[in-house]
Amino acid sequence: MSAFVYIMASGPNGVLYVGVTSDLVRRVFQHRTGAVEGFTKRYGIKTLVWFEVHDEITAAIAREKALKHWTRARKVRLIQSENPDWRDLWPDICA
Repeated sequence: MSAFVYIMASGPNGVLYVGVTSDLVRRVFQHRTGAVEGFTKRYGIKTLVWFEVHDEITAAIAREKALKHWTRARKVRLIQSENPDWRDLWPDICA
């Protein structure tokens, strides 16, 4: 079973959210539609800008916890290293 660590954004200079899930498509859909009350709905965070795949959920959870302690600047550098235009990756995971 795969697990995913992901970053959603409200925009390039907006609010960032780091999460972990075993079903990336379902979870990003929930964020995009505001189906679940919480941080992403409150701040309009709907754009998937970065994700990585892990073989084990425990590894994904550990990575998520590490990323949540990073500075914003470090998270931005991570996103820009793989997605310099802050393109919405939603179409890529739905294909």
